[in-house]
Amino acid sequence: MRDAWLPFLAWRLLVTTFVYLLPMMSPSAFADPQTINPGEIWPDDRGNHINAHGGGILQQGGTYYWFGEDRSQGLDPDKRYVSCYASTDLAHWTFRNRVLQLSDPENFGPKWVLERPKVYYNDTTKQYVMYMHVDSGDYKLARVGVATCDTVDGDYTYRKSFSPLNHESRDIGQFIDDDGTAYLIFEDRPLGFHIAKLSDDYLDVVKDVHLFTKAEGGALEGGALVHDNGLYYVVGSQMSGWHPNPNRYATATSLEGPWSEFKDIAPPEAKTYGSQSSMLVKVVGSKTTTVIFLGDIWKPETQWDSRYLWMPLEIGDGKLSLPPPKPWTLDVQTGEARIRN
Repeated sequence: MRDAWLPFLAWRLLVTTFVYLLPMMSPSAFADPQTINPGEIWPDDRGNHINAHGGGILQQGGTYYWFGEDRSQGLDPDKRYVSCYASTDLAHWTFRNRVLQLSDPENFGPKWVLERPKVYYNDTTKQYVMYMHVDSGDYKLARVGVATCDTVDGDYTYRKSFSPLNHESRDIGQFIDDDGTAYLIFEDRPLGFHIAKLSDDYLDVVKDVHLFTKAEGGALEGGALVHDNGLYYVVGSQMSGWHPNPNRYATATSLEGPWSEFKDIAPPEAKTYGSQSSMLVKVVGSKTTTVIFLGDIWKPETQWDSRYLWMPLEIGDGKLSLPPPKPWTLDVQTGEARIRN
């Protein structure tokens, strides 16, 4: 009979041990490991809020690299910084390096500007090529800068700046098509905004593929592109400085156009839920494909605390909409995204 009590005693011991250890366990031990919380502090592996604003994502195999403006407190005010983070699930990010720590490279002047870094990998030259918006403090220079590196998270070397196709260029966006062709999206205040093809070595802009004129709603910045199920979707932000506004989108079967009329990606009164477009990322999984809207929630007075709004888009058949921000999960293997209620 004594042996019959052994399973019961073992069960009691297990329960008692769990109850004893429960207060010591971190709440994160019970959280879904893939949860993304739009608008909240997003800690990296060190516990620091991710500083990668106006950023871009480069995928290399099963690893995603997030580059962006590092506006942390305590940095040298005469330099501009770009940080790189790495992730295999787009939720947990490891700080890799401040890949650019740049003093004024061309006498741009006091309060010179470096914004929206985007990194491409050139398979021919085996180089990583970073594009960025560089400018004078009064935003009258309006150029793109280029830096290169032999490794994705190494120290990038600044190469040059130029006016793409002799046009002004402020906010830039990045797009790599399904066939591997690389494009730069840039805002041109006098004319509109451009989708332009990069040179074979990615060090120059060689062809204006499409210009969205102001007359057709092209007074936009923060351009982002994705190709999904035979359609191109372009998203852009209207021009209201640091303040959010209703971002808009258009579609086409070809980058050259014709493009549809621009429509709102969310209710206009929501002003894109306080964010501005930065990039669209397509996650192709074994079961489905998810397109993610990457947006910045800017805090101009405390830029180091600026947040991120990442949400899966409702997209298809020429329609695109950004749901209200809620915690959500992503399985990069299957491509499945689930928004929590």
